[in-house]
Amino acid sequence: MVKTTISKLKPGMFTAAPVYNATGQLILPEHSILTVQQISRLEFYGVEWVATIPEEELRDSAIEELSKSEHEEIISYSQKIRRSKSFHLFKVDYNKKLALLQQSMNDLLKKNVPVDTTTLLEQVSSLYTNNLTTLSIFDMLHNMRQIDDSTYAHCLNVSLIARMLGEWLGLSEDDLDILTISGLLHDIGKCMIPPEILNKPAKLTPEEYEEVKKHARYGAEILEKQPIDKRVIRVALMHHERCDGSGYPMGLKGEEIDDFAKIIAIADVYDAMTANRCYRKGLCPFEVIATFEKEGLVKYDSKYILTFLNRIIDTYICNSVLLNDGTCGKIVLMNQKALSRPVIHTITNEYIDLTKHPELYIQAII
Repeated sequence: MVKTTISKLKPGMFTAAPVYNATGQLILPEHSILTVQQISRLEFYGVEWVATIPEEELRDSAIEELSKSEHEEIISYSQKIRRSKSFHLFKVDYNKKLALLQQSMNDLLKKNVPVDTTTLLEQVSSLYTNNLTTLSIFDMLHNMRQIDDSTYAHCLNVSLIARMLGEWLGLSEDDLDILTISGLLHDIGKCMIPPEILNKPAKLTPEEYEEVKKHARYGAEILEKQPIDKRVIRVALMHHERCDGSGYPMGLKGEEIDDFAKIIAIADVYDAMTANRCYRKGLCPFEVIATFEKEGLVKYDSKYILTFLNRIIDTYICNSVLLNDGTCGKIVLMNQKALSRPVIHTITNEYIDLTKHPELYIQAII
C-alpha cells in the first residue's frame, strides 16, 4: 500500500483501503478501480491522498489469480522466461557486452582511444545470433527491464531492435552491420550532458531540455573525428528528427533525414518509452504501439513504421496481460486494423476483443 496524492492518481489504479471524506462519509470502498469521474469526485470532496495498490502488487495478484485458474500451477509468460536457462545465459552475455560498450565509450571520451567498431560489432552480433529468433530476443529484452535501464543498456537495446527491423526490411549484411553500430553509438553525445540534468528525477525545465537536445550535435561532433561510416555520424545527428519537421536539432523533414536515422528513431523511441526512467516508470509496450498507430505515419517513414508494427506485434502473442479493470488473461489474436487492441482469453474462459471495448486497454504485461 502506498499513499498517492490526488494529483498523481490515474485511471486504472486500485484503492488499497476505503476512502472517506472529512466528515467520515464513505466515498469509495476498498479495491475500487479508479476512473476519471471517481478521481474528480475525490477532488470535489477535498480528499488529499488515497491509499493505492502498487503496480507490482497488482501484477503479482493478477499472476496469483492466473495460477489459481487451473488445477496445476500456471506461471506468467514473463516468469517462464526469467526462470529459463536461456534467459540466465542471455543475462550474463548481455552484461558482458554492456561492460564492453561502456568501456569503449569511456575510453573514447576520456582517453581519446578510437572506437573499435569491429570488436563491438562482433560482440553484439554474437549476442543477437546466440538468441536465435526475433521472438526470443524481444522476450529477453523485455525481461531485462527490471535489471538495467542505463544509457548504455538503452544503446545496446536500440542496436538489437534496429538490427531486427533491418532484417525485416531485407537490408544487406553490410548495411545491418552499419545499422548495429549506429544503434550502439547513437546516444554517445549524452555523455556530454551534465549528469544532474540527465538523471534529474523530475520534469526538466525548458532550459534543461534545450541542453539535453544538444546531445545530437555533440554525438555527431565526437564521431566526426573517428574513422567511421558517415551514416553512423548522421544517425547520431538526426535520430531525433521527424518526417513532419517536428524533431530536432534541425527540424528536417521527409527525405532530408538519413534512412538509417529514420530506422534508429523508431527503435530509440520504442525502447525509451518502454524503459524505466528516474522520473517515470516505463510504459506498457501496447501503450507505445497505440502511440505509434496514432502518430506514426506522420512522424515516421511509413515503410519503416508499418513494417516494425506489423512484425513486433507478433512477439507478444501468448503473453499474459493485465487490463485496466483488473482482468487478466492471455493475448490469443491480433487485430490487424488495431494492433494495440488484441483479443484476450481471460482466466474465466471469456474472450474479450478490445476493439469492441473502448473502455478497456492493456495496462501491463505480467
